[in-house]
Amino acid sequence: MQKPLRDIRVLDLTNVLAGPFCCHQLAHMGAEVIKVETPGTGDLARQLGADAELNQRLMGVSFLAQNPGKQSITINLKHARGKEVFRKLVQSADVVVENFRPGVMDRLGLGYETLKQDNPRLIYCAISGFGQDGPLAELPAYDQIIQGMSGVMSITGDPQTAPYRVGYPVSDTIGGLTAAFAVAASLADHRRTEGYFLDVSMLEATLATMGWVVSNHLIAGKAPVPMGNENMTASPSGTFRTGDGLLNIAANKQEQFEAVCQVIGRPDLAVDERFAQRQARLANRAALTAALEAELASKPAVQWWQLLNEAGVPAGPVMDVPDTLAHPQVRDRGMIGEFRDAPGVGRDIRVVRTGFKVNREAPSVDTPPPELGQHTRTVLAALGYSDTDIEQLAKERAI
Repeated sequence: MQKPLRDIRVLDLTNVLAGPFCCHQLAHMGAEVIKVETPGTGDLARQLGADAELNQRLMGVSFLAQNPGKQSITINLKHARGKEVFRKLVQSADVVVENFRPGVMDRLGLGYETLKQDNPRLIYCAISGFGQDGPLAELPAYDQIIQGMSGVMSITGDPQTAPYRVGYPVSDTIGGLTAAFAVAASLADHRRTEGYFLDVSMLEATLATMGWVVSNHLIAGKAPVPMGNENMTASPSGTFRTGDGLLNIAANKQEQFEAVCQVIGRPDLAVDERFAQRQARLANRAALTAALEAELASKPAVQWWQLLNEAGVPAGPVMDVPDTLAHPQVRDRGMIGEFRDAPGVGRDIRVVRTGFKVNREAPSVDTPPPELGQHTRTVLAALGYSDTDIEQLAKERAI
């Protein structure tokens, strides 16, 4: 595959998820991503995940998930000579991505205003919980904090269980995707004569994805509320009990609702004044759900899934992660990458790639997640450091 970012060098100073996820996307699009880590410990994600032995090896599952295709070097950014090494590396880079608290890089003497002296066209992407300014800018922020403060938790769950956390780090992931988009868009400006400073706020990035919910408040004056598995705009649109398993049905159009009524053998529901029109169905959602589930109980979800889709009604079973990964729709499209006998892991590993294809091919990377500092000597040698220089830097604990 010819990859759009094949001539781009990215310095990844990030930890845990939002930043590594950003650079994970860039690596799959061909960028050379050099992960700059703290000597001895590296990315905190190296110690996170469900396999305790891998955590001890600093190759935790959380790290493996987001760092294939990257190189790892260790530099002590608090050491004077370490700073020199990093600034020399910046001269060869197109992008720097970091997710420290605002002000940390400036205090290290490695902020954007300093680094652009070394590389005037540098794209510098700073990912943080709340952005680089504002009253909360310097507060620490993890995914769950942002989920709570963005309003996501307030509308997740049903009225009895909300507020509820989304079951994966959605705000971290959205922050990383937003950063990757901002970086790629900046790189597209081939005529730029100066760099870009990209300020990515996880809070604002999360809010941006909540457009429908937020706009109901901003424009219509309707405060968002938790609705469980129900769709706020349509009924029947949500999760329904069947004879075996749960089924999602999204009959958002009038003709789709009428088709549901035909499929389940209740055409009378389509002319019932409680359900005949969209607003009436919303007002009588509970009664409609009860009527539908009474009929859906006669067959398992997988059978209704086929029948409804054949009738033009979007529907699908509620699956768990192992079943989803095993389904040929995912299994056979190149979504999962595999690395044989990954270094530092001692066994084969499988990880998710990106969610798109380029010219009918799923983007991939050639190398497994790196061991801590695996490429330090190689990268520094390419910058012109001799073996003696590198040995001295290591002796001084600058790398």
